Amino acid sequence: MRILILGGTAFLSSEIARQAVSAGHTVTCLARGSATEPPDGVQWVKADRSLGANSYTQVAGDWDAVIDVARHPVPAKEALAALAHRTAHWTFVSSCSVYADHSMPGAAEDAELLVPLPPGTESAPENYGESKSAIEQATLEAAGDRAHLCRAGLIGGPGDGTDRYGYWPARFARDNGPAVVPAIAGHATQMIDVRDLAVWVLDAAQRGMTGPLNAVGDQVPFGEYMEGATTVAEYRGEVLKAPEDWLLERGIDYWAGPDSLPLWLPPGHEGFCSRSNHAARAAGLAIRPWQDTLADTLADERRRGLDRDRKAGLTPATEMRLAAELLRSR
Repeated sequence: MRILILGGTAFLSSEIARQAVSAGHTVTCLARGSATEPPDGVQWVKADRSLGANSYTQVAGDWDAVIDVARHPVPAKEALAALAHRTAHWTFVSSCSVYADHSMPGAAEDAELLVPLPPGTESAPENYGESKSAIEQATLEAAGDRAHLCRAGLIGGPGDGTDRYGYWPARFARDNGPAVVPAIAGHATQMIDVRDLAVWVLDAAQRGMTGPLNAVGDQVPFGEYMEGATTVAEYRGEVLKAPEDWLLERGIDYWAGPDSLPLWLPPGHEGFCSRSNHAARAAGLAIRPWQDTLADTLADERRRGLDRDRKAGLTPATEMRLAAELLRSR
């Protein structure tokens, strides 16, 4: 296929580009490359999508597939206007954040969506779901029955810069001091390996898969994931299970950001990491064992440095303070 990737330098889009080249496709990446460059073997069109419709003048011609990972509606709509009419298959990598309700485990693609972000409203982290919903709407309007809305869940694996999945194996590998974890052993976790997601995006494009499909992994209880993380890291320390209310009282945040506990979700999000992947599985989505992803993630964390600053998780100082308090309270 002749594939255009709008991106190609960051986590998922870079993996898609890498796998597409490996599979023998002719790949062009349109990206600024301000931090990193696309993988070897692609044609790199250096362009800044924030500059408007003129960003796409260098990618004229017909495309077998266009893959867009945009999170801001304006450049996404400009790309659709410039390219959709000459593209056989359009993939928009959306997100399960487009769903209006995250409280229902097992919800599928027919669940209610958030109202799309109104035109003229600036896209921000706080309206991420609404922004993705607006791009989905624009994609369907421009590409119609040629569009695949790939609703990804939490993406993990080597190269993840969010630290949401890699924090735990890295923490257990860092040292054998007491580790503070939320007491949520029965809560669901759900992650898709970036490599599996990239394979799925390319396979769906080649086979002409269309419509919305949840590209999410299988559910794994948090307690089971913790056991896997301590095992792969060969952790020999003590795991201190902290009640949720106790953590909140001490300023520890859910999910992501400084002094947070990754994979811990707030009330009302019981379905956020337990969405149905039955439709995508039936259509060919293949998911490797989560233990393999965990092991590869830890190997990647070791390469990047177990003591590095992180976007999510507890700092060693915060964890030591919490652990000391938990131990004193026994």
